[in-house]
Amino acid sequence: MSAAFVLAVAGSASCRTMGEPGVARRGAGAVSIVQPGAPGEPGRTVTSDQASDLSRVSFTPADVEFMRGMIRHHGQAIQMTDLIASRTASGDLRKLGLRIALSQADEISMMKRWLEVRGQEVSGEHTDHRHGILMPGMLTPEQMERLAAAHGPAFDRLFLEGMIEHHGGALAMVDELFSQPGAAQDSEIFAFASDVNGDQRMEIARMGAMLKELP
Repeated sequence: MSAAFVLAVAGSASCRTMGEPGVARRGAGAVSIVQPGAPGEPGRTVTSDQASDLSRVSFTPADVEFMRGMIRHHGQAIQMTDLIASRTASGDLRKLGLRIALSQADEISMMKRWLEVRGQEVSGEHTDHRHGILMPGMLTPEQMERLAAAHGPAFDRLFLEGMIEHHGGALAMVDELFSQPGAAQDSEIFAFASDVNGDQRMEIARMGAMLKELP
């Protein structure tokens, strides 16, 4: 069964309800199977038949599209961080950019490997720029041009505002993934999506604080 499922052994309280009307009878040692929800959201109990069906599905089309989309999404974030060195004097922004670039480059490698192992086509990081299709939160070509043309505090502000928007789009993509039936049951994609949710929320908070410190 998928590692994303949690087995909870029914306790003695459930045994005491055996004679109550409207309550399903459970034998000793029966288990309820909980499918985790999105990060911060409650899970849902599924039947053993439903769990068996899901355990046979190693990945879904929604999983594949999430990984492909997030590769492109991360690709633009790295493009944004590439602009930092020649446009800011802020040591804090340089450190933030390095953290984002390194972590997202590692995640791109992981996502490509995930797709390749499963025999799925890997889309390039910049496909959406060429075709004018943007994932949630991605900057438009015009926004990227304005960012590239800015320097100093003006660049710092545009970068932070743009990356907050960008990270917010990644959170929306995670929410969309977890809303799809049967998606994110693969343990690797579940862990990755959960990490994206946690890490990017923390970075959004940090960037919001940095924005408030700008002149």
